[in-house]
Amino acid sequence: MTTFNVTSHTRSHSPWTTRAETAADAAAVREIVLAAFDAPGEADLVDALRADEAWIDGLSQLALAEDGRPVGHALLTRCHIGDTPALCLAPVAVLPEYQRTGAGSAATRAALDAARRRGERFVVVLGHPDYYPRFGFGRASGYGIGLTIEVPEEALMALALDPERHPLPSGTVRYAAPFGI
Repeated sequence: MTTFNVTSHTRSHSPWTTRAETAADAAAVREIVLAAFDAPGEADLVDALRADEAWIDGLSQLALAEDGRPVGHALLTRCHIGDTPALCLAPVAVLPEYQRTGAGSAATRAALDAARRRGERFVVVLGHPDYYPRFGFGRASGYGIGLTIEVPEEALMALALDPERHPLPSGTVRYAAPFGI
């Protein structure tokens, strides 16, 4: 397990413990994702990804409350940029009562760190352009990375996990089948 110190609105310098999801956590993850989003689509996506070849053990990370209960979740699964293997960050979810406390950031950092340790090189995310740059994500279009669907340009972002050795490739992102893109 990893502990992160975060500064937030309600948990000043309080450590978050993170760990990889286990099979016993599937129901807790579904509860987190259902509570964080307005519709069940994201929770259904996580369930479908768990059964897909895109799933990589150890890259579904949880942020735990002080009592050990999972309250935040970040998921990385296999995708491709052109023909180059990469990871997709989606979804990131936090129980509403723990949002804006650093739980989502802790889970995301834990997932990215786990990916680095595995030797993964690239991550893409389709998300809020004010949130993901804190982790090093930049506008994907600046690297020649795009999608087959129309999205706001600033919402598609990419990250090289070791930019000195592996700069981002260009190409069209191919998501795992459960994404339907």
